[in-house]
Amino acid sequence: MRHAVDRPAPHRMLHGFKGERAMQSERRVHRPGSPRAALASKAFRWVFLGTFASNIGTWMQNVALLSFADQLTGDATFVGIVTMAQLGPMLIISPIGGVLADRFDRKRIMITAATVQATMSIALAFSAMAVAPSKLLIVLCVLGIGIASAINGPASQATTPALVGRANLAGAVSLNSAQMNSSRVLGPILAMVPFLHSPSTVFFVNASTYLFVIAAVGFVRFDSRPPHNPDREPVLRQFAGGLRAAADNPVLGRALTTVSLYSLFSLAYIYQMAGFAREELGFDTQGYRLLFGTFGFGAAVGAIAVGTKLAAADRTLLVRVGLAAFALSLSVFSLAINGPVAFVSVACTGFFYFIVITALSTAIQHEVDDANRGRIMGLWMMGWAGLVPVGSLIAGVAIDRVGFSAVFIVGGVTAVALIPLANLSSTRPRRSARGPRRGSLSTTPPRPGAAPGRR
Repeated sequence: MRHAVDRPAPHRMLHGFKGERAMQSERRVHRPGSPRAALASKAFRWVFLGTFASNIGTWMQNVALLSFADQLTGDATFVGIVTMAQLGPMLIISPIGGVLADRFDRKRIMITAATVQATMSIALAFSAMAVAPSKLLIVLCVLGIGIASAINGPASQATTPALVGRANLAGAVSLNSAQMNSSRVLGPILAMVPFLHSPSTVFFVNASTYLFVIAAVGFVRFDSRPPHNPDREPVLRQFAGGLRAAADNPVLGRALTTVSLYSLFSLAYIYQMAGFAREELGFDTQGYRLLFGTFGFGAAVGAIAVGTKLAAADRTLLVRVGLAAFALSLSVFSLAINGPVAFVSVACTGFFYFIVITALSTAIQHEVDDANRGRIMGLWMMGWAGLVPVGSLIAGVAIDRVGFSAVFIVGGVTAVALIPLANLSSTRPRRSARGPRRGSLSTTPPRPGAAPGRR
């Protein structure tokens, strides 16, 4: 007796063939390490969009907050205090946030931090609505937002490999840098919408944007727990372990030192741009906002370029050429005698600034071990974001004595001096590009008894 053999129907065979062709075509389009490959991850795509929406709200609030602080007191010192309350925690709290990211579930850290930021923004909005707003309450609300941001930063950075896999880190880092700089452009523009004429309205809108990142992080599934979780190891010892990991790895040490010195001495022009635009170029407030938006546009293009056209470039060469070109662009900007020269040169400074930053960040993400990722990214946030306001304060004192141009040129000279240090060549064995499994939407329930955040 002949046994019947199940054979697929012709239309199913054709469908399967077309599906296979489509998958092969998709693999050809999504080159590993490209932004498209990173966006192919549903988990990364959702978190990326949620974070983008939240960052737009943050920059809307940043513009409104500084304007509100200036109108409330007319005191530049109070504006400086508000700025330090917002950015100062990056210098002090980010390393602690890195320890927490290597100790606890990173998804919970991100959701908790966003909830705190939303709550503080609502409190700030109610404070702004008062007949006589309390300066102390305003500073405390801003400080709470700054602390939550400093704790969230390392956890957010450390989750990127879990969302896209190690092979697509370059594309993910460039996209994250691009969305951050795009929000710098869109936020101030949206803050000028007539509907948002009052600071309190802007603060309420910003509070609502945190719901996007809370929803995105909460609904996607990815491996959010650190691979090594020594619950009983003291926090200070764990922090010291992160410092040792950075010191023992030459690439990490050089990259962190480069970004720290670069942020401290070369990036003061970003926060001193308003005074430069007013005193040296004769711009009004609208002209300054357009100048800052041009800088943000250049930075966004530079970040995208690292993940696309320059993805295959040697990172050491990329950083060194970027530092040299940044120094030249900043020197031209500092000596600009008219608007066109200023706009073109500031766009170039933004472009090369984020080529340097994105290449350094990508190198660190590739080099760091997963067990130390949170702590190393905490050191990165401290060096990159935390030292910029300190450098701006130092530059402000120097500008009063020698002027804008001289201080900006010193920033360019510092960038050139960092070129020999920016060696990102690794002598360690090359890791597999495969890395952790890429995240996906949690459309299927976890296995019985599985820990939260894991399949």
